[in-house]
Amino acid sequence: MNDDEPPNPNPPRAVLKFGGEVVADAAALARVLDEVRALVADGWRFVIVHGGGPQSNTQATALGLDVRKVAGRRVTDRATLEVAKQILAGAVNVDVVAAAKARGVRAVGIAGVSLLTATRRPAEVVDGQSVDWGFVGEVSEIDTELLEALWAVGRVPVLAPLAADSSGQAYNINADTVASALAAAVRADHLFLMTAAGGVLKNIAEPDSRIPTLTPNEARDAIASGVIVGGMIPKVADALDQLEQGIGVVHILGTTSLRAAANEPGSVGTAIASEGVR
Repeated sequence: MNDDEPPNPNPPRAVLKFGGEVVADAAALARVLDEVRALVADGWRFVIVHGGGPQSNTQATALGLDVRKVAGRRVTDRATLEVAKQILAGAVNVDVVAAAKARGVRAVGIAGVSLLTATRRPAEVVDGQSVDWGFVGEVSEIDTELLEALWAVGRVPVLAPLAADSSGQAYNINADTVASALAAAVRADHLFLMTAAGGVLKNIAEPDSRIPTLTPNEARDAIASGVIVGGMIPKVADALDQLEQGIGVVHILGTTSLRAAANEPGSVGTAIASEGVR
């Protein structure tokens, strides 16, 4: 944005989520943060939500704890919750904020409990198996005023996906779930969900089988038919649940150009929009 130009009264809003794999790859993290810096310089308002799966797994293993996932979601007992608090709100959040500041992004680290209220995710049957998720939460309320206040002073919130209920009980929440809920709450124009696959693939064994665009119905069909599998299922399912709440476009992509995805949805990764992508 030119310094002589008036500020955009309706700056684009974006939520970006990446996992612990990106945090562990210094070059990839720097590349992503450079993209964020460029878009913020153009007037965009960003929230970054990070995961920390590999780091949590390493810590859990070191402590002799079992790591259990069902349909791409982590089951969280009390000991695993303590690991999540230490790793997500501690080590990983610090690492992301430090890297962001080094790339010129005015980041502010936030433990999700500062603005997210949650309820406990109920037990459910998944693939014929009864699953008690333990201390896994579902977002019930978001303090968007805090985000607006940080945006007003030019900051980029960096959020660890933890929340608490009204009694003070903390919960671990899937980072994709948090990102989707945040995007809906702030009516984001773009929700960027990063994945190692680089998008939705027709065949997970064929990197060149990327699907550029999907409508919500096509995405649901892809889940039902087994095209979308594993950890991609909650990523897409959470995004679909929130699309009707006002999100513009959901981008599932790798650590590639956010600007390219925003300017031409589907040019990189996979773009999903309520009325399709034009």
